Amino acid sequence: MPAKGGDKQRQSQSGPSGGKAAPPRPAKPICKKRDEDASTDLGEGVDEWTAVKTLVKPPDQLELTEAELKEEFTRVLTANNPHAPQNIVRYSFKERAYKPIGYVDQTAIHFSLNGNLILKDSDEGRRQSVKSAVSEKPSLASSAVISEETEIKDEEGTEDTQAEGEEEAEEAGTAEEAEAAEAEEPPPPKVKEQKLANRFNFIERASKTLNNPLRERACQSEPTPCKNFSATANQWEIYDAYMEELQKMEKSKEKEKPKAQIAKKEEKKKGRKLTSLESQSDDITKISKAAKIMERMVNQNIFDDIAQDFKYFEDASDEYRDQKGTLLPLWKFQYDKTKRLAVTAISWNPKYKDLFAVGYGSYDFMKQSHGMLLLYTMKNPSFPEYVFSSESGIMCLDIHNDQPYLMAVGFYDGNVAIYNLKKATSQPSYKSSAKSGKHTDPVWQVKWQKDDMDNNLNFFSVSSDGRIVSWTLVKNELVHTDVIKLSAEGTTMQGPEGLQLQTLGCGTSFDFHKKIDYLFLVGTEEGKIYKCSKCYSSQFLDVFEAHHMAVDSVSWNPYHLKVFISCSSDWTVKIWDHTIKTPMFIYDLHSAVGDVAWSPYSSTVFAAVTTDGKAHVFDLSINKYEALCTQIVVAKKKNKITHIQFNPVYPVVIIGDERGHITCLKLSPNLRKMPKEKKGQVVKKGPEVEIAKLDKLLNLMREPEGTAGK
Repeated sequence: MPAKGGDKQRQSQSGPSGGKAAPPRPAKPICKKRDEDASTDLGEGVDEWTAVKTLVKPPDQLELTEAELKEEFTRVLTANNPHAPQNIVRYSFKERAYKPIGYVDQTAIHFSLNGNLILKDSDEGRRQSVKSAVSEKPSLASSAVISEETEIKDEEGTEDTQAEGEEEAEEAGTAEEAEAAEAEEPPPPKVKEQKLANRFNFIERASKTLNNPLRERACQSEPTPCKNFSATANQWEIYDAYMEELQKMEKSKEKEKPKAQIAKKEEKKKGRKLTSLESQSDDITKISKAAKIMERMVNQNIFDDIAQDFKYFEDASDEYRDQKGTLLPLWKFQYDKTKRLAVTAISWNPKYKDLFAVGYGSYDFMKQSHGMLLLYTMKNPSFPEYVFSSESGIMCLDIHNDQPYLMAVGFYDGNVAIYNLKKATSQPSYKSSAKSGKHTDPVWQVKWQKDDMDNNLNFFSVSSDGRIVSWTLVKNELVHTDVIKLSAEGTTMQGPEGLQLQTLGCGTSFDFHKKIDYLFLVGTEEGKIYKCSKCYSSQFLDVFEAHHMAVDSVSWNPYHLKVFISCSSDWTVKIWDHTIKTPMFIYDLHSAVGDVAWSPYSSTVFAAVTTDGKAHVFDLSINKYEALCTQIVVAKKKNKITHIQFNPVYPVVIIGDERGHITCLKLSPNLRKMPKEKKGQVVKKGPEVEIAKLDKLLNLMREPEGTAGK
């Protein structure tokens, strides 16, 4: 009994000191009742689960044998989603149409959960681990202090029991009262252990930032001046306004052309038509230049890829073609009103390197109609810069070298004319007539020459009537002079009363020497080439038996003074030395050759076009036997190529066909090879180098002849 009293007393002493108090006795029966309830509940649940369960089969279930039950059915699982749509379309801004999408997302998400796990090695993980370590340290220290105090008090309690054993009996009643008081008093507060925060719980946090103050900024411009105007329009006021406009136009014409009154009367008799620029008011003419610039800008944006190719593209595959080359198609020039006309002449402007003139007519004498003269620029491939129409087809043209706004033109009806681009008229400024000695057959070629002694404009023309005529512009009139008449040898005919009639040769092309002014060549329909002089009108300097059919083109070399080239419908291109009667080079192109042209950058490069739609480019310094490039330019069978011209500056050529189209093509690097510059050596350039290069080839061709003569 004393021991029990001492235990009670120890419990009473340890309660208020901070130790854990024992649970009160009346609470024990309550716990026992709860356990019994739980056990009874558990027993009832176990009996339900252990009861025998009967399987309920649906009436329509199949009854399978053991073999059928053991049979295996394999199913292949693929990553494709069967519910994914297969007909999705998207709008393509490049092709401006709706296009089906070939790839479809096959992923199917069944469950997704946004977690809050953080890597221990990350910065945020380190910060949280440091915070948790700091919070655990004070809790450990407080628990250690409490344990020390309880041990000290237990020792003191054992010592006091022996001394106070005598007084226990007296204080038994007081102890029981203390126990009852302790049962009524609430237990002492427990020290809460700080736990880590649950990182998987989502906590919505919000913070509000300061809104920036709004500021308004405005500027006020001066109001546009406005004026109120009112007037009444009567019949006499309209009449007066028209009369004032007519007087203004007449005064402006008189100021512009005070010296050309005679020409005005002739033009009025002919019924000259005014162009749209001349008939429109002054307000529209002011914005015509701005509109032209805007049109060029729009076209440059539309054809930007072609312009980039023209300026920068160099075919890198030429290194692997064994010195062969290609032609890169660039722009294609066409005009609605020239679809049924053939390109009969092409000429580049000597001043503006991007401007070229095109003559339209027909080579079929059974289908002759009107003609047109157009001027295109590479800056605007969609529409011509100048448009002139004529009653007869244009067969040839040439642009003046010093005055590039003047163009000499030859027509199918035998007339020649001069167009002036500075004058806003659709008709030629000067034109020949039957009185002024026009040709009786089509004019096949015209060439500007230097001005005469009186500084009058002068050009030559050649026609099928056998006449080579010099035309001089004297006092606003074209005056003709027959330079030479082409007489066909051995073709005299017996006329009436025994007269001998001599038939004239039909001239088809001619070209003047680049340095010797009086010397020129003439090609004829009989296939002969005559070397003529301006000084002799009755005889030829030399005759070359050049071709078996008509000579379509003859041209002097721009560098070498002795060399010229000719092409014919007999499928051949021949290169000549005018001091030797036999050709130096002969090339068979397997089709009628329509035109041939020397390149302006090399003495050994020339190009020819044939009626089968092909363009041929040769370089004698690289290959003397065959073309470096043979490329089809026109694919249609009914179409034929008629003319070709090299640009004087840029590495491009323009080719015309019978459908009225002009195709611009760029030469690849192999077709315009220049001598390579070696380290420490200065490569010589200029006409002397080009002359020496061609001379070397000619000497190789002359040596076998010299050895054979010995």
